[in-house]
Amino acid sequence: MRLCFLVEEHYRHDGMPNEVIRQLTAWGHRVDVVRPGGSLLRMTEVVDAGAHDAWVLKTVSGGPGLTLLEAAAAAGTTTVNDARSIRGVRDKALAAALGRGRGLPLPPTYAVARPELLREVPAAEYPLVVKPADGSSGRAVHLVSSPERLETLLPVLAGEGLLIAQPYVPNSGTDIKVYAVGGELFATERCSPLHPDPSVRERRVPLSAEVAAIAAQVGSVYGLDLYGVDVLLGPDGPVVVDVNDFPSFRQVPDAAARVARAVLELARAGGSAQQPAPVPLPYPLPLSIPAQVSAVGGDGA
Repeated sequence: MRLCFLVEEHYRHDGMPNEVIRQLTAWGHRVDVVRPGGSLLRMTEVVDAGAHDAWVLKTVSGGPGLTLLEAAAAAGTTTVNDARSIRGVRDKALAAALGRGRGLPLPPTYAVARPELLREVPAAEYPLVVKPADGSSGRAVHLVSSPERLETLLPVLAGEGLLIAQPYVPNSGTDIKVYAVGGELFATERCSPLHPDPSVRERRVPLSAEVAAIAAQVGSVYGLDLYGVDVLLGPDGPVVVDVNDFPSFRQVPDAAARVARAVLELARAGGSAQQPAPVPLPYPLPLSIPAQVSAVGGDGA
């Protein structure tokens, strides 16, 4: 098969996806690598319909790779993951609306275009976790203890674009990260970016039936096949705090081969086995997205 991998500069030297590319090449497949963040792109010619069996995206949130993937999808090329699904989880405000509407245990979520609008969040909701709606890898995640603390953070939050804010509850300081690949789920435990502890190493842990069911539901709700889910074990049960398309798959046994096989299967099948949730209309999103569970923990890659 002939595949095209879109690899952002941030991941240029990372094991994921480079090990997957090497594995596919070793199996005799042709893999073309496009680095959208470091290339002059002639957009009118970059997508040659039929030239590849599938395009695969491994880029940072907000990078140009998703635009290319969507162009490939529009030309009728298979994409991994589904381009609409990636868009649906990379915008965390949109992901909150989609997920809560489809029954996922998500925390109450506020979205603001300007940080000073966070002053309107009720004081009873504090402490808050505030982060960019397009953030990834724990970037710019802030634990805001009070409205007074918010005032001191407003200059820091300026320029981050759309922000989301979610109530925080005390927790163990660790998140459960569930990786989904090839129809299998693998769970790891790691420290939350809100509670960094160098002594806590990510490690494999048993996957409970309850968390497994939620992780599988995430794939169905957002239409993802290769993904990661960050879950906080709160006092009222598991809470989904982040969803990532094409994560690192750290601690997954034989990860490169598993991901490579999954990519090939999706390419041969002509696309995602999941169907992305319909996008709710009309826009814009409501300021507050209600939920039954009020807990949030971390953010992951």
